[in-house]
Amino acid sequence: MPRDLQEILAIAQSIGWGAAAILLDAQQTSFSIEQAGESPVTTADLAANQYILDNLQAALGVQDFAYLSEETFKSQPIADRLDRPWVWIIDPLDGTKDFINRTGEYAVHIALAHQGRPVLAIVACPEKDKLYYATLGGGAFVETRESETFHSQPVKVSTKNQPEELTIVASRSHRDDRFNQLMQQFPCKDQRQVGSVGGKIAAIVEQQADVYISLSGKSAPKDWDFAAPELILTEAGGKFTHFDGSPLHYNQEDVSQWGGILVSNGQCHEALCDRAVSLLAAIDQSQPF
Repeated sequence: MPRDLQEILAIAQSIGWGAAAILLDAQQTSFSIEQAGESPVTTADLAANQYILDNLQAALGVQDFAYLSEETFKSQPIADRLDRPWVWIIDPLDGTKDFINRTGEYAVHIALAHQGRPVLAIVACPEKDKLYYATLGGGAFVETRESETFHSQPVKVSTKNQPEELTIVASRSHRDDRFNQLMQQFPCKDQRQVGSVGGKIAAIVEQQADVYISLSGKSAPKDWDFAAPELILTEAGGKFTHFDGSPLHYNQEDVSQWGGILVSNGQCHEALCDRAVSLLAAIDQSQPF
């Protein structure tokens, strides 16, 4: 470990709050859309990204750590991060469509991965004035603040263990017909929509929901969508895997997370994965070629 993990966590928490303040300020003043379409980018994304990178690199440097950020990875030589043991994985604004539509359901993701797996995570939810954080083996916590005083308390997933009793969170966007069919047939009948993966995982660790499913179609979520939320969810007692139960790997050549991924409170995780696989097989068999 290049430096003490708790020391790095304190740095990341401060940067998470700072990035959240930038996004809140943009919501309350003004921002412009720099890139429209399925993956929009705003001036707020770019400002928060610059702030996070500048402050992490000022505090920690570039010798021991590589950096993988949504806003800069396309212009970054892959050799700068691939095969580097310690990599920061950053989404300065997860839920840009929600940010643009002012639903309040957007988040900041900052994760530190070692050998492709997250060991430290920050998910800040600016509109809720909450910051979730976790370290590998250290548990998951939510930090709130009153004036300049910060308060932390542990978070834990629910203990519900009957599939029909579980609440599933899904996106408003990123839904195709295949995913909609899966949702209609899935055993978790109570379904709610929450923007941002970080927001969905926050709902699960706050016991307001229990399950989240990601299913790639023409595109797939990226490393920065999942790395920070995964560690917070698993340190809160949940499970976050591919449908076959295998773990996710980050900082690969392809930063897309293809296939089916199931996130749950862990109580009937394997049964839900099996159910998703069998339902998808039937859905795919019924599709015209």
